[in-house]
Amino acid sequence: MMTSADQAIQRLKESKPPATDRFTYLTIIDKSLSPDILPALQEILEDVELTGDIGWDLVEMLIAVPGSDECLRSIARLGNPREVILKVLQVMDAIAGAEDEGAEADRAFVTLCGMLGILHSRLQVKAPSRFLHTTLETVYRSYDPSSAEATAAVIALVRSMSGQKRPPLPTRQSSTLLETPFQQGDSTSSAPDPEADHSDSPNANEPEAMKRLLQSFITCVIEAYVNSNGLEWASRLLEFTYPERIVPGRITMMQAFKQQDELRARDALVGQLVAAAGDLDLPYGFLPRLDDALQGPIRRDPLSADVDPQKPEEIKLSTGGLLCLLAYCIFAGDVFDADQPRPDMYMFPDHHLLMKKYLGEEDPQAQVTSNPGTIEALVVIAIWLDGQKRISAGSGTGKGADGSGPGFMAYHHLLTLVSVFHPNLRVRNAATVMAGIVLHTDPDEDDRLTILEDLLENCMFSSLQACAVSWLREEMVAAKKAGSKGRFSSPECLESLQYTMFPDLTHLADADGEALLEFWTQSSPLLLQVANFALFLYGGDEYRDLAPAGMAAAIEHRYVDPLLQAAKRLSAMVEKEGVEGVDADAGSLMQLGILTDVLGRVPLQ
Repeated sequence: MMTSADQAIQRLKESKPPATDRFTYLTIIDKSLSPDILPALQEILEDVELTGDIGWDLVEMLIAVPGSDECLRSIARLGNPREVILKVLQVMDAIAGAEDEGAEADRAFVTLCGMLGILHSRLQVKAPSRFLHTTLETVYRSYDPSSAEATAAVIALVRSMSGQKRPPLPTRQSSTLLETPFQQGDSTSSAPDPEADHSDSPNANEPEAMKRLLQSFITCVIEAYVNSNGLEWASRLLEFTYPERIVPGRITMMQAFKQQDELRARDALVGQLVAAAGDLDLPYGFLPRLDDALQGPIRRDPLSADVDPQKPEEIKLSTGGLLCLLAYCIFAGDVFDADQPRPDMYMFPDHHLLMKKYLGEEDPQAQVTSNPGTIEALVVIAIWLDGQKRISAGSGTGKGADGSGPGFMAYHHLLTLVSVFHPNLRVRNAATVMAGIVLHTDPDEDDRLTILEDLLENCMFSSLQACAVSWLREEMVAAKKAGSKGRFSSPECLESLQYTMFPDLTHLADADGEALLEFWTQSSPLLLQVANFALFLYGGDEYRDLAPAGMAAAIEHRYVDPLLQAAKRLSAMVEKEGVEGVDADAGSLMQLGILTDVLGRVPLQ
């Protein structure tokens, strides 16, 4: 007795054109579709004439059916490439725009990318770059950079289009394989383009236009991947460049990326993306064009621009993708000792120009939060430039050769924006470290003091003000060690800063519990750092002479005593209501005891 699948297969074979017309046959296939009939359908689709006629109509039907890859491969090999490319892109767009995303959408994207690789290799037209542009724009628009499988499919697509024959991607050590459909496709089993004729040889500038389109595409993909996957380049390069800053006993990010499969897989994939870029003569090829990225506008989606195949030089790269590629070369070259090119650039003016472009001209918070990987790449470049002592191409002051220009203060401000707004704590920490290094590198002592004054007086972020206090302490220690006779070696320094560091807090005596809690929540990082600074200044004889006359008694009255009383009231409230009963960060509340302990040990008498 025949099963329903057997009956469906028999119907497909008997109804095959010319027994029925193409529209009737498509209807029969649609009503018969199930995973069970796919092997038989795949045999039927080996008919070049039939698949050339109906193949493009089947793409949308088949893509949702599990196990349909071989049928779709046949359509890619034998269908009309012009028609099937357009249908594949239409289906890809529709899937990317659907609300029901997930594993099925991911699988479909991977399969469709595999089809496009075969289809474009068969296409014979005068201007293949026009088809390629549409394809790459759609693929990029549909690409989910958080998916390792989708990323592997994009890499395979670029390799097939660039003519590079590399071995397939290695498998991960988890359950997910990074093998993609059709990457081992045999072009000899594909049918020729049925619409091609001898007049369809590509124009002379088509190879260059296509290469530049692929370069533009891979830079867009690299930026998307880096923005969506925490690669921790900044924290790892910081550990490599300044090992003395590593806290003993903690697992470093360098160790984490060696030990965890998921993190190693991220490193492997971004390395494969860069290798695909290398097949297209990047990054070596873009270094001579680095000035274009430095001077020109930010190009976020260059593939969306119109393309004239007669002017391939007008096809641009993604600015953020270039920065991510540059950061990878720096990171892999230093940390992994990889053979990667290094840029000929300096902190001033080159890196400052890039920082200003991204953070100084538009809403900086939006820029940082929407492009976290690109902004981290900027921090990576800053770490490397400092490690290489590539501070200035001009006078060595961070200003122009004539002494003019924005200087360190503006550059320092841009770094602190990253330290405040970046969503990744470790990138914020790296930016903060770099901001401190840049401050101390500024050869102009007045500049350094002005930066600190500005932060303490005008900054609205307590954590950044706390950094300013820490940097002030480092300046005083360095001045003492060097035997300096400048501003940081005399009471003149604290004369101007004491009223912003130790403001009048006597009003806290009249504040209720809610107001005290809000004050502590907003200001605790600064309050703790100032308390530590007071202990540093007055806790011994080495730096006490840097305090202006009468300062100890003044800050005891206006700052230390009222703050101690407020902290004790808050501690009592927390003890009474419990940490869970107080509407504030538990970690912040636990530091109240640290504050009272430190302030209680400051010998102001």
